[in-house]
Amino acid sequence: MPYSEEAELLVTLKRVTSVLRHAEVPYALAGGFAVYARGGSSTDHDVDLLIREQDVPVAMDALTKEGFRAEYPPEDWLVKVWDDDRLVDLIFRPVERPVTDETLASAEMVSVLSIRVPVMPATELMIHKMLVFSQHYCDFAKALPLARSLREQIDWERVRRETTHSPYAQVFLILLDRLDVVPLPKERPRAMKEAVG
Repeated sequence: MPYSEEAELLVTLKRVTSVLRHAEVPYALAGGFAVYARGGSSTDHDVDLLIREQDVPVAMDALTKEGFRAEYPPEDWLVKVWDDDRLVDLIFRPVERPVTDETLASAEMVSVLSIRVPVMPATELMIHKMLVFSQHYCDFAKALPLARSLREQIDWERVRRETTHSPYAQVFLILLDRLDVVPLPKERPRAMKEAVG
């Protein structure tokens, strides 16, 4: 992301995480900025934080008192706050999986341009990205930079295991194999590897 945008997002990240810490709301950095924090490439331009659903009222109250503008979208898995024109998504049920204490405990402290924040593991980021794929949204171009840039940090066996029910995720794994990003396991049937022609 461009430096000016990176700098502005960092200011927002510092502000929102400071408020959440003082309000004793546990959180973890997710989404594109988490990919960026782990040294990867991302096409997203906002801040995504995972929080538990029961913490939403406390978080929104604390953030609005500090000048953030609250938004309650029709989607039932997140709320949003705005820091001027910079968006922060507070996500409590990504890909139909509720955020739990265990979810947040899996985050690792990472230094993001002079501040240390809990960041979701690369494996979890990849799983979330792939489980978003559906008949209504299937933009592989947004998932490819994550897979390419963080592939050595990702537990691909776990990714395959936790996305096996999604045909869209399975096709994405075939694509990664065909692009020589991540090979399919040798035991996979040849028919799967040849499914895209």
